[in-house]
Amino acid sequence: MERSNFFVAAFLVIMLGTAASAEPISVRHIQRPMHRFMAARSEAGKVIATGEFTQVVQGDEVTMRMIYRFVDGSIDDETTTYRQQGTFRLVRNHHIQKGPFFTKPIDFTIEAATGIATSRTIDRNGRIHVESKHMDLPDDLANGIVGTLLLNVPHNTTPFRVGMLTPVGGGRLVKLLISPESEQTVQLAGQTLKATVFRVHPELGGIVRVIARLLGLQPKDVMVWVLEGEEPAVAVVIGQLGGYGPVVSSDLVETSIEK
Repeated sequence: MERSNFFVAAFLVIMLGTAASAEPISVRHIQRPMHRFMAARSEAGKVIATGEFTQVVQGDEVTMRMIYRFVDGSIDDETTTYRQQGTFRLVRNHHIQKGPFFTKPIDFTIEAATGIATSRTIDRNGRIHVESKHMDLPDDLANGIVGTLLLNVPHNTTPFRVGMLTPVGGGRLVKLLISPESEQTVQLAGQTLKATVFRVHPELGGIVRVIARLLGLQPKDVMVWVLEGEEPAVAVVIGQLGGYGPVVSSDLVETSIEK
């Protein structure tokens, strides 16, 4: 199952280094229509949100939506369209976070073909403000599709980087470093399955580090468990929603990690 996407959309990271590649990821597993359910838990193990994932395919274009509904009424809603034609290419991404769980609401849209990023905010008087800016976006832009990319890299892949456009300042282009960490097993629907654990690491430095500190955005590493096999799936994701705040564990329903 393709997953995603919902932890990395607002991460702050810095410039591309020399130790890891930034090549487009080749399509090894064609994504198909699907409908799955997730559960998000606090560090104490309490269920704080239920998630619903849908994926629709038209030709080589895939549109997926991951929405989390929190018990406190908050919403994390991300819709992403990409093309799977030789390599993966983002078409558009729209990410909304709102409600008491999120101290910094987000309504951020990216149109990759035109390079237009649009932020929508509401001031304390209830007025809506829309800001759009044009940017030169890289081919490896991965907003909303990090989970898809992890389904298509070998479990022993070398570390690689992908582009990420964060909503900071109306849109700041940064990088994520992704590395395989280990192999573990997970329990899913009564089956014991092998999984590769990937680390998604935000590299903070320079002015980005200063901005992150000033805004209270202190992103931590995200850990992702990807099931191996002919139809790989993201089973568990542990990290911060939006790159800040409490650490949350999100997993396929009835999934557990074997220690």
